Amino acid sequence: MVSLLEVISERPEHDAAIEALTDLSFGPGRFAKTAYRFRDGIDQIRQLGFVIEDEAGNLVASLRFWPAILPDQTEVALLGPISVSPVLRGLGYGRRLINHGLMRARALGYPAVVLVGDEPYYRQFGFVGDIMHGLNLPGPVDRKRLLGLEFTPGVLDYQAGMIQPATGSARQAIKGTGW
Repeated sequence: MVSLLEVISERPEHDAAIEALTDLSFGPGRFAKTAYRFRDGIDQIRQLGFVIEDEAGNLVASLRFWPAILPDQTEVALLGPISVSPVLRGLGYGRRLINHGLMRARALGYPAVVLVGDEPYYRQFGFVGDIMHGLNLPGPVDRKRLLGLEFTPGVLDYQAGMIQPATGSARQAIKGTGW
């Protein structure tokens, strides 16, 4: 049986439960946000999809990452959404998922991770807004909430322009792998 805080890889059969948990966590207004519109029409990075189940096998937390392209055509990972059952917030589930996800993103060779979120919270993981000064997302975004974490120094700091969703063909051209 999976322990309460064990992070496991997301499987396709988790999709419906993840959507329900994300709806519960963020509500219907989430679809109007820039980060959600950014992800529309692209496939998540399946190797960076993680969940936590309770002892009964119910999904209680999830984290997904999405492929994004910097102006110089470097592929990075966009973190989010991070969803935690409302009754379990503040107990470390989100922190555990984020730490695990960042470790895996780094191991998979992503040079950076970007997100839209609250810097006071995400600073504990190393995210800062300063290195994002030259970058933006398509659509309205509060610049103070556009954050980045570099695994490769300078990959974000010296960029200028728009971060774009990485479609399948763009990912194949950049990675040369077709995944």
